[in-house]
Amino acid sequence: MAKKEEYGNQSIQSLKGADRVRKRPAVIFGSDGIEGCEHSVFEIISNSVDEAREGYGNEIIITAYSDHSIEVEDFGRGVPLGWNENEQRYNWELVYCELYAGGKYDNNNDASNYTYSLGLNGLGACATQYSSEYMDVTSISGGKMSSISFKKGEPAGELTVGDIPKGKKRTGTVCRWLPDLEVFTDINIPLEFYRDMLKKQAVVNKGLRFRLRWQNGKAFDEYEYIYENGIVDYVAELAGQDALTQPVIWSTETSGRDREDKDEYKLLCDCAFCFVSSSDINNVIEYYHNSSFLEHGGSPEKAVKSAFVAEIDKYIKAQGKYLKNESKISFKDIQQNLVIVTNS
Repeated sequence: MAKKEEYGNQSIQSLKGADRVRKRPAVIFGSDGIEGCEHSVFEIISNSVDEAREGYGNEIIITAYSDHSIEVEDFGRGVPLGWNENEQRYNWELVYCELYAGGKYDNNNDASNYTYSLGLNGLGACATQYSSEYMDVTSISGGKMSSISFKKGEPAGELTVGDIPKGKKRTGTVCRWLPDLEVFTDINIPLEFYRDMLKKQAVVNKGLRFRLRWQNGKAFDEYEYIYENGIVDYVAELAGQDALTQPVIWSTETSGRDREDKDEYKLLCDCAFCFVSSSDINNVIEYYHNSSFLEHGGSPEKAVKSAFVAEIDKYIKAQGKYLKNESKISFKDIQQNLVIVTNS
């Protein structure tokens, strides 16, 4: 048995650069398996969603190639890649090579570029780049096309800037990359992941069209997801012909704080629901926060249960519908015929 080295001052190490993600991907993505690889894909898509949420572009194209590489194309403002005078560094380096760098930290400011965004921590684009075998980024903005390439977390060339090719007078970002098998144990992301994830994103981002291109041999199978009116259209779809009531949607925008010594944060919330007649449609209740599906409900579930029970209980009392000694209505009495989706 080999003798252990002495544990002392020289034993402490600091991971630098791409190794901060490549050696411990589960810290960022939650797993070094297929789930982590899927998470890394969502990080890039979420940046495109954020652009569309701010009113820049209404379509996102996702292409999954048979070699397991992925391409995400949006029609937003184009990620800034050029020189940043304030930071004295290039933005391509900040966005794709520096953890905790981004343009979404000041989102409580009314003048912010992003009011409500999925990504807040400046981690996603960089972490996905770090965990890739290669990544190629092209940004179209300001009348120019800029490109930069990376390999295994390091720049593979200089930033190139040129004129936009004829017929491509638009803005946006195109990112293509291959997850690295040296980082993830599995990069074979199944079609079902893309279809489920993109449908959920369409549900909570009304009017945003997601086009999925899945390579099948030399051709591509294509899928499209869009809900023009967001969650209320989804509730109508779920209820189908069994709807007892027309789907309705409530929306509110407000602000609040968790503690008196903390700044206020902004809240945007939509709630759509209807009641159905068929007992075959049970517990179709879904909660979303920052475009993520909350499998276990969390705070939105507590709020929904409390609100529905309180309002229906108040109505029953006002109408004198409770029988003598009958217990107060509970959420279990309501949920069997309730279809509800919230998005905050």
